[in-house]
Amino acid sequence: MATRNPFPSRIDFGLSGPAPRDLLAILAVLFVTFSLWFFESTQAIPAALILSPEVWRTAQVWRLATYPFVAVGGGGIWFLLELLILYMFGKDVYFGLYRRHFWRLIAFSALGAGLVAVGVHALLSLTGAMSIPQPFVLMLAPRFLVVIFIAAFATAHADATILLFFILPIRARWFLWIELLFAFVGFLGSHDLPGFLGICTAVGISFLYIRSSGSIRKGGRRTLREMRLRLERWWIQKKLERNRRKRGFRVIDGDKDRNVRKGPWVN
Repeated sequence: MATRNPFPSRIDFGLSGPAPRDLLAILAVLFVTFSLWFFESTQAIPAALILSPEVWRTAQVWRLATYPFVAVGGGGIWFLLELLILYMFGKDVYFGLYRRHFWRLIAFSALGAGLVAVGVHALLSLTGAMSIPQPFVLMLAPRFLVVIFIAAFATAHADATILLFFILPIRARWFLWIELLFAFVGFLGSHDLPGFLGICTAVGISFLYIRSSGSIRKGGRRTLREMRLRLERWWIQKKLERNRRKRGFRVIDGDKDRNVRKGPWVN
């Protein structure tokens, strides 16, 4: 007599289903820049794109836009593991927010974190308050994107359970604090205060961006898809308000304005 196998036949860890092209492109760019770093003839390419003090020293502002997608330094198997984690969380965030809000999340978090980190480093350097041997080391890719995606996931699915190190079950909402704890431990070892504050800024912006869609009714499950719809509605409302102020339009509500009468064709 055949017995039913109590164990699942396949465990995919979220790797099944369609893969977002945008996310695959990010992974490809990270892998290419990571590979270029190990050759002397090509090392200058990723070196010119990562976040560095040259942003404020010589106005190389393009680094603020490129640094999240440039992987440098040694990582070995850990680099591949970071790419796997990036894909797992990035896929959920992408299909929850879709392309427009997915890229806005990355852009706002990266730009805000980069400006804070560069500003702090410039202030510390000009005042001589603190010497930082390796600034922005905590904000290297792909770790930085992992921080953004985990923060977005933890905000949207606060009650979900995530296996920390694939072993310890922890509520997703606690990963916001766990990320900050890991960043603080990294700061203790590297003394990278600008990078630490940049990570804190990225987590905060990711949290606020997802929460800006408004709270879900009490008892309902907060999902990225619901938040995306609320974000789009909020964005359209703001756009209509700007157009109304710019062109002098006035919206008339027939239910509130007694001088406006509804015709027989209006339900």
